[in-house]
Amino acid sequence: MSKYISTLLLISIISISNLFAQIPANYYDNAQGLTGEELKQALHNIIDDHEEFSYNDLRDFILRNTDEDPANSNNVILLYTGRSQAKSTFGGGANDWNREHVWAKSHGDFGNNPPAGTDAHHIRPTDASVNSSRGNLDFDMGGSPVNEAPGCFKDGDSFEPRDAVKGDVARMIFYMSTRYEGGGGEPDLEVVDEVNTSPNPEHGKLSQLILWNTQDPPDDFEKNRNDVIYYQYQNNRNPFIDHPEYVDEIWGDPSSIVESTPVEINIFPVPASHKLNITTSAKGESLYTVYSIHGVTVQDGLLENSHNMINIQDLNEGIYFIRITNVSTSTISTTTFIKTTN
Repeated sequence: MSKYISTLLLISIISISNLFAQIPANYYDNAQGLTGEELKQALHNIIDDHEEFSYNDLRDFILRNTDEDPANSNNVILLYTGRSQAKSTFGGGANDWNREHVWAKSHGDFGNNPPAGTDAHHIRPTDASVNSSRGNLDFDMGGSPVNEAPGCFKDGDSFEPRDAVKGDVARMIFYMSTRYEGGGGEPDLEVVDEVNTSPNPEHGKLSQLILWNTQDPPDDFEKNRNDVIYYQYQNNRNPFIDHPEYVDEIWGDPSSIVESTPVEINIFPVPASHKLNITTSAKGESLYTVYSIHGVTVQDGLLENSHNMINIQDLNEGIYFIRITNVSTSTISTTTFIKTTN
């Protein structure tokens, strides 16, 4: 290959890379200067009527591309577990991956049908058993650890994703509420500050999703995913990945729910054998719960102030989650520790 051809090839590769790394010029011009419902309607008009694909297309090639592991082109990254898994392992087995509707399809009864049921902006590869565990729950803080998904929690009415994708989940929910406004047989989806919303065309919990959008801003993986869906498939974008500030401008400033800011937790020694010292940023009393790696409660109690020590001598060796819930504000934070016998 001549030096001239090599140079042209390099320029072409760089040009394509740059194309996939930026918002198309003038894409959001019609949304400039707007707030509230006017902004939401303008964004809807921009992203409406995207190119549709089938549910099988998601399995066969779309998700294998949008969620490809940057470090291993044979794998996809699973949403809730963060695990890198072979693309070839799609299926219904407990450790296979399958398609997760982040906006649960029962919240609006759109099934696996286009456009909402096959919209790649909210459908992600997940571990099959974790997908089943999440079910159609709304999103909120709280609950017991989810087996196979470190950092995820669930209770009877909500599911909490791991910290690294909390913002991703929030922006997918806000996208769906903006893209689907009814008309033409499409569902009219709304984000509400509630849980237990199914089968209504609603998803919650709004106040927590606003906070997650702020706490976990878009990373390179999420931005690349948005680009791939736009340029290669649907020809529409998730506006809240490109402009996370649009969330506040439509649904409210997260400062209005500052009381939900997670409690800061510090524990020592690490690892611990007999006593575990816990310091928190919480004011007043907090409740603590220790879970095994399988989500079983093994110890709980009261923390009376911001500096505490608990006895963990009776715990077996292993990795544990500890969850702190502040009594006065109901804020929740979680961390892990290792128990040893030494």
